[in-house]
Amino acid sequence: MHINPYGRDPVTFAADLAAAPPSTPAELHERCVEAGISVEVPVSAQDLTGTLTFLDDWLAVVDAATEEERAHLLNRLLRDASAHPRLTNHAGTGWHLHYRDPDVPLAASLRALLSVGTALHLVGRGMNRLGRCALPECRRAYADVSRTGRQRYCRPSCANRDAVRRHRARTGVPPQTPARPDLPTASTRPDLPTAPGRADMATAPGRAEPPATAGRK
Repeated sequence: MHINPYGRDPVTFAADLAAAPPSTPAELHERCVEAGISVEVPVSAQDLTGTLTFLDDWLAVVDAATEEERAHLLNRLLRDASAHPRLTNHAGTGWHLHYRDPDVPLAASLRALLSVGTALHLVGRGMNRLGRCALPECRRAYADVSRTGRQRYCRPSCANRDAVRRHRARTGVPPQTPARPDLPTASTRPDLPTAPGRADMATAPGRAEPPATAGRK
């Protein structure tokens, strides 16, 4: 993963890991590869533990109450994680900057990558561009990479759910109750006869046709 000047890929990957933390070293390795990170060292249980600890520290940056507190917490992560920047073409994908020493464990590599990416994201887009989803039952962390800087939800599905809830609160419409699967209707129970219609009732066996009445002269 290359860090662009705005840190978008690393900071969104940090939010993704924080929302659904990996549970095994193998899953951590898979998630990194899917995100475009070149994993050149074996992934151990210590890497998993170190990554989960870092994610807790990163969430503290997200939850900081002021810009000054956010900067202080992130500076501490940068101090603990980063090394002198250096040029590298280790994967043959083009020259780029590394903010860590070579051949470090994956947890240390992620700590440097995600800390620097988050710092670039905040100074490039704004110190307010981290937050928690506004949907009360979600509260996932997100990195605001929108053009307007007004993101309030971690994903569109949460925004849509909250919009429907607010609309129903304004209009007084009660929440829709889903159909109970244990109460079948005639359309779902072919063994239940349907109620006869008018035409069926008129020609049903044992039902006499009404006598014709003479028209008025």
